[in-house]
Amino acid sequence: MKKKSVREQIASIGIIAVIRASSSEEARFAAEAVWSGGIPIVEITMTVPGALQVISGLAKTMPQLLLGAGTVLNKKMARQCADAGAQFLVSPGFDADMVATAKKFKLVVIAGALTPTEVLAAWDAGADLVKVFPCCNLGGPAYIKALRGPFPQVPLIPTGGVTIETAADYIRAGATALGVGSELILKDALKARKSEPISDLARRFVALVNEARKQLTT
Repeated sequence: MKKKSVREQIASIGIIAVIRASSSEEARFAAEAVWSGGIPIVEITMTVPGALQVISGLAKTMPQLLLGAGTVLNKKMARQCADAGAQFLVSPGFDADMVATAKKFKLVVIAGALTPTEVLAAWDAGADLVKVFPCCNLGGPAYIKALRGPFPQVPLIPTGGVTIETAADYIRAGATALGVGSELILKDALKARKSEPISDLARRFVALVNEARKQLTT
């Protein structure tokens, strides 16, 4: 998928399922569960054991997924993720070399930032979207609304503490998409290999995002 299409799909769906798991098997299970619930975008964090193998494997077995790599900290990791088949890269903080490497490979890059200075630096470096992390610690939706004032041109993705209760508020505050991790990828469900609780949550998150966007247009 071309870079423009990847960026457009992230904005259209509005949710990135952030998968942190204790094993590669759990990560693959989680990807299948969120896909069944209507979220076709997953971020496999580099903290997952065998993360690169998970990405390359999913790229082959589930080509319908939009696959990203998360917790990409530097240019070396960026190259490895690109080689594994990641279609977008996500960092928890801003690293200019990582952004430049993603651009070199023509991959969508979601650079992490928290303060206005970091948001501006990430955007000026060429980030396609900016991940605001950990957003809940600085006020949640109210913080996104505050950032939208000086940065209306920057597509923001709040991550860290996004819940089923706050998802719609983030969209109404101006978020382009949401990064949702443990509130979607339930640890107990992963361990028990029960996909339905995760799929049900995925459907609820999708519905909340869509409803909040409708409210904004009306």
